[in-house]
Amino acid sequence: MTDAPFKFNADNKALTKTVIAKYPKGRQASAVLPLLDLAQRQNDGWLSRAAMDHVAEVLDMAPVRVYEVATFYSMFNLKPVGKHHVQVCTTTPCWLRGSDGVLDACKKKLGVEPGETTADGKFTLSEAECLAACVNAPMVQIGDDYFEDLDAESVTKVLDDLAAGKTPTPGPQVKRQTSAPVSGAKTLVKGA
Repeated sequence: MTDAPFKFNADNKALTKTVIAKYPKGRQASAVLPLLDLAQRQNDGWLSRAAMDHVAEVLDMAPVRVYEVATFYSMFNLKPVGKHHVQVCTTTPCWLRGSDGVLDACKKKLGVEPGETTADGKFTLSEAECLAACVNAPMVQIGDDYFEDLDAESVTKVLDDLAAGKTPTPGPQVKRQTSAPVSGAKTLVKGA
């Protein structure tokens, strides 16, 4: 699997040209992050060595420079992941608000530990460093979506929906408008 050849498909090849054109001539290496992201999306959520080598070729970079970038950023997966990559934030704000319970619920529901993928290949569970939604802690990122204000029950429902082929609603899982106070607006309210 890791030795499979990789080339951008026709749509992504055209997109690489658009991305590279955003950078000054001779500075195409600046497009390494968006091209690695594009390669990861095309390659079922992970970067094989062949995918990184192709990005290096497209950007006329030494492959080791691309490997350095891919290994530095936690958003890049260097081994296959499940269809749904469940990343539980366990940094201090999420931990203080109960991320241990959220992580335990994920482990129980999925039957895997962090860093493992379910036998059916549908879910990979990971612990993540700060995902920058601290005000809505605890939270998980699944694919490109954030699920916030979680507890064991609500994260289990999100996982059940995904397992059933449903699309759960991202964002706060409590009655909150984005990152406003859970108790509702406190400013710019008449008589407040």
